Amino acid sequence: MKLARKLTLTLLLGIWGVLGVHAFFEVAREETALEEDVIDDLRIIGRALKPALVRLWQREGQVLAMQVLEYDEEMHRRVRIRWVSLSAPEGDPHHPLLRPRYLRRVARGEEVSWLSDPDAKGESRAYVYIPIMLDPLPPGALELSESLAPPREFLRETVIRLGITTGAMALVSGLVALLVGVYFVGRPMRRLAERARRIGEGELTGRLELTQDDEIGELAHEMNAMSDRLSEAQDSIERETQARIQALEALRHADRLMTVGKLASGIAHELGTPLNVVAGRARMIQDPGCTPEEAQVNARIIVEQSERITKIIRQLLDFARRRGPQKAPVSVLTLARQTLQLLRPMAQKRQVATAVEGPEDLPPVEVDANQIQQVLTNLAVNAIQATPESGGTLVVTVHPVQATPPPGEDAQPGAYLRIDVTDSGHGIRPEDLGRIFEPFYTTKDVGEGTGLGLSVAYGIVREHGGWITVHSQPGQGSTFSVFLPRS
Repeated sequence: MKLARKLTLTLLLGIWGVLGVHAFFEVAREETALEEDVIDDLRIIGRALKPALVRLWQREGQVLAMQVLEYDEEMHRRVRIRWVSLSAPEGDPHHPLLRPRYLRRVARGEEVSWLSDPDAKGESRAYVYIPIMLDPLPPGALELSESLAPPREFLRETVIRLGITTGAMALVSGLVALLVGVYFVGRPMRRLAERARRIGEGELTGRLELTQDDEIGELAHEMNAMSDRLSEAQDSIERETQARIQALEALRHADRLMTVGKLASGIAHELGTPLNVVAGRARMIQDPGCTPEEAQVNARIIVEQSERITKIIRQLLDFARRRGPQKAPVSVLTLARQTLQLLRPMAQKRQVATAVEGPEDLPPVEVDANQIQQVLTNLAVNAIQATPESGGTLVVTVHPVQATPPPGEDAQPGAYLRIDVTDSGHGIRPEDLGRIFEPFYTTKDVGEGTGLGLSVAYGIVREHGGWITVHSQPGQGSTFSVFLPRS
């Protein structure tokens, strides 16, 4: 309705403007015509009186001629007539009221007319001078004047009538414009706006039916077509997003399986000791000289070692198992210890001492335990592989912080849980720091890595509303900091 009101107001102002300009010029034309009519009437009267006045002057003299001019009272109530002498000094009853330039024209025998300025009563008059230059008359002129008040009063009444007519026409035109604007513009535009609002809210079903064969109807048709295209695009995006999620999950699962492969050699060595114990105790039980008490002790040791083997295999299977994202309150400190426990054979093989530090009273955070464990595993495996063969340290520190995300991260400032994975390895070269999270980018030797571990870890942390930063110097180790929102 706002557009209809604006169109109506604009049209109404246009109509008023046109009618006002027309009325102004019409009034000006009428005023000029009235003034010209008054002057023409005075000129006609003067030309009619001039011959009679000259003859009467010549036969009877000036006195009688002047009396004749003043005799017609009815005429004098409307028109003032007097004879003026062109040579009469100022103050003389017959002195003309003309300005010098007009006086010179009358002296040359020209008829002169002019309009006086309003007097104290606000009344102005029209003057006409008919020159009389005949012997034996002295040079003079017949002065005729008439008040412009009556014709201007008539003009004022005409203006009032014209104003009333103009106002009525503008009012009727405005009402018609309002009705037309509301019906042909306001209602369709309101429906268009409502449809656009629903599209903005994501409601792409339904169509807008407008029967108008104009630009608004064309806009409604294009909006329906746009809605159809958006619906198709939304379906396509949903399909592509689902495919991307599946591909990402497959990539992460492949990364987990690759990590499992790395852990296999260390875990095989870890399983060797309990398997040797089981085999030895079983042979002792088979010995004919084994007493029942010894057999019971050997059986108990076999059970303990079997449980140890089962626990190791279960940890490996749990890590390799493919699961969907399942967020739940998790103690990150406990998760870090479980991760390092799983990596202990690999760390021992590289002579890397591991440790987990952090306050025991840390509240749990809402995360997917498997995904965060994959993040910690990828970072820890990289740290172990970056440590020299002579040995080193790997420390995981967990502590709460108030943090602001770096530029480019889609996160908000607030309370976070910071997980620092610090190693004493070779470090990262400055030229590699900006690319370490790129997929398939790796500085390791062929066969040692695919370049997916850090990329997968970075994607998981971002999906949890956090980010990863890295600080490293060649020869002094590296620290990867994972920020996870606490709320």
